[in-house]
Amino acid sequence: MNRIKILLGVSALALAAPLSALAGTVFIPEGGANSVLIVDSETGTAKGRISGLEAIHGLAGAPGAKYLVAGSYTEIDRAEAGQMAKPANVSASDHAAHHAKKPKSAMPDDMGLSLVSIIDAATGEIVRRIEVPGAVHHTAVSPDGRWAAATHPSGDGISLIDLQTLTFKAFVPTGPMPNYAEFGPDSDKLYVSNAGNGTLSEVDVAQGFVSRNIKVGETPEHLVIDQRGMAAYVADAEPGRAVRVDLASGEVTESWEIGGEIHGIALSDRGGTLFVAGKGINELVSVDLATGKQRSEPLSPAPYHLTAVPGTGKLYVSSRGEPKVWIVDQATLHPEGEIAVGDIGHQMVALP
Repeated sequence: MNRIKILLGVSALALAAPLSALAGTVFIPEGGANSVLIVDSETGTAKGRISGLEAIHGLAGAPGAKYLVAGSYTEIDRAEAGQMAKPANVSASDHAAHHAKKPKSAMPDDMGLSLVSIIDAATGEIVRRIEVPGAVHHTAVSPDGRWAAATHPSGDGISLIDLQTLTFKAFVPTGPMPNYAEFGPDSDKLYVSNAGNGTLSEVDVAQGFVSRNIKVGETPEHLVIDQRGMAAYVADAEPGRAVRVDLASGEVTESWEIGGEIHGIALSDRGGTLFVAGKGINELVSVDLATGKQRSEPLSPAPYHLTAVPGTGKLYVSSRGEPKVWIVDQATLHPEGEIAVGDIGHQMVALP
């Protein structure tokens, strides 16, 4: 097997020059390494690293969108928030204007405080850090690049961020332990899995409220929306089950038993195949959505986050047990290479 290795010595690599193009790029958050590794999606070779992103778990972007949005899983002291939120390239006056007094209704003041970093996707430059109410698990960016969202498991809600003005828009209570968030294809609806009560919340983004809650299982976590916005595919993590939710009716229409504890979930380019990371059974599983037929291949230890890389026929799958990401062929589910990362790989972003 052709193993592609990026040695940990690359950890010193920074973005010495702007990235010339977004095409064929995967961004891999490195958790405790406080950085994002940038790799060529075809070869797995390093393009650079974005540093200065503490405890980054959530990372999101969209094709053609100007920004990546990174969330920190670490809370900070409110007294130090203003200084920590100031990127090095922002003037003092601009920073002060950004932190002008906000309406009391804008953000809860009885919760923790964390930072969401707004990153220029073309250069890797951190252009703004935005205060949000509590540690961030996952993030999402709307297809039109207008909005971002961050989930706060300890706060039972999400933050909405305006990417035109680079400001915090609203905190929206969704339910106990919100885990993952995905926008619909028209960008006006956001879907949030609430692991604490087994629901999927549909959020009206412009109005900033939950328009309905859908019962989807026991502990829903990762999710993906199909290209037409007709269905959500949700990883019901602890029971080891993947479900299909019809978004028009709000009903669970299909269920697939995977086994063990599952984590990441993704769709193939044309939406005909569902991929599931069987973290508890050390397997990568695919489901043919037309027939329901499952295939699985061993992948160890603990396949964790996964993302389908558009136009390549590849999956990038991180390991919860070791600091590496597998490059996997979607058709065979066989690993074709490995990428060594600085820490456990979390919510990856693949741009075509």
